[in-house]
Amino acid sequence: MGILYLKYGGAFMRDKNYRLLFKELLIAYYEDVFEEKVEEIIEKKDVDKESFAKVVSAICGVEVEYGENFSRDLKTAIDNYKTTNRVVINTYSCIKNCVEIDGKTVCQNACPFDAIIIDKKTWLPEINMDSCVNCGLCVDVCDKKNFVDKVEFLPLLNTLRTNTKVIAAVAPSIIGQFGENVSIGQIRAALKSIGFADMVEVAFFADMLTIKEAVEFNKYIQKEDDFMLSSCCCPIWVGMIKGKYNELIKYTSPSISPMIAAGRVIKTIEPECKVVFIGPCVAKKAEAKIEDIKDAIDFVLTFTELKDIFDALDIKLEDIYEELSTQYSSKGGRIYGRIGGVSLAVEDAVQNMFPEKIKLFISEQASGIPECKAMLKNALDGNIKTRFLEGMGCDGGCVGGPKTIIPKEEGKIAVDKYGNASKINISAENKIMKEFLQGIGIENIDDFKYEEKIKIFQRKL
Repeated sequence: MGILYLKYGGAFMRDKNYRLLFKELLIAYYEDVFEEKVEEIIEKKDVDKESFAKVVSAICGVEVEYGENFSRDLKTAIDNYKTTNRVVINTYSCIKNCVEIDGKTVCQNACPFDAIIIDKKTWLPEINMDSCVNCGLCVDVCDKKNFVDKVEFLPLLNTLRTNTKVIAAVAPSIIGQFGENVSIGQIRAALKSIGFADMVEVAFFADMLTIKEAVEFNKYIQKEDDFMLSSCCCPIWVGMIKGKYNELIKYTSPSISPMIAAGRVIKTIEPECKVVFIGPCVAKKAEAKIEDIKDAIDFVLTFTELKDIFDALDIKLEDIYEELSTQYSSKGGRIYGRIGGVSLAVEDAVQNMFPEKIKLFISEQASGIPECKAMLKNALDGNIKTRFLEGMGCDGGCVGGPKTIIPKEEGKIAVDKYGNASKINISAENKIMKEFLQGIGIENIDDFKYEEKIKIFQRKL
């Protein structure tokens, strides 16, 4: 299918061509001609084999160096998949005319953690893994596509072909991504058709964290000078607090993210199952591998990867008969996918649970790296007048993630519409959620006040 356009030391593949390559390899894997296809591709005369091998390996979710038996080694690595902490791979040398601002390249300026180092002699980019949080911003901003994030679907496919129960947990921002007329029930049916046992909405687990952060607000906000930072959504936001604004950790909620909550709760109830998160960004791939929370999520796919999978397998969502389930996520949980959603959800919960504290609930939100940095600096300097701070690394929140399919404005409209369609307005009033919590030892809302009861939702920052 002739999709390779590499020349040693200069040319590059655009993002769409990475995606074409992934689909071509996926089809070959399904048709059991994977090694032959890899050989066909890698033997193209205009390919820088060592660099291109990094691309192919990353697209297959592994890291295999080019060698005489590359295709066989690659297949073996997929079959014997072992997760690593590395998500973002730098594949090619930077070109010397890359735009520089203040002495830094585009990717260096985009990295909020100063993790990218460019050797001025060799012009080779290196990622300092001690500083890198695998947020994937470099993947998004480099128009030369010298960085690529691993795609874990081929190793996951091997798991889907076994008797292992695999649950898909989809982010709130998924609604609308595959078309305004594609329902959540059709997405569920499509996922089941490729081997998933079922699909759950992460919004349901966001509801649980909304209650937790409302309880924390009631505990820690006693006067007008007090404030707290939400931590329950974005790993880039949390990474910035930990890495650059460490003094603010004591004001930050120790909540896990809804993604991690989904994995922990599901595995508490069904210990043998695997959980796959499907969301809008690369950073979630890295979050799933963080040492203290790495057992919750087994694989992470992005919206664009899922679209490519559906396309490659000729699955047309709009033509699928939807599989409905009992409505169980609230409006608050569903709007976590856009900036301001967490604040609104927690505010409603505080109003419901601690009405005497609502007068103190003044919130502020920041989305995108510049806004987040500015808000965190103001908090550090004492220049804030708000009590609840919410931050998301992507512009507009998760609906603006780099692996979304539709514009963030359309994503926000879809998320708000889906939220307003819920028959459950406030998480604290979610009867189904209360019944679910009893299955993990939390008998009532009052139990959220006791740390020994809610360890499942806690982490150390």
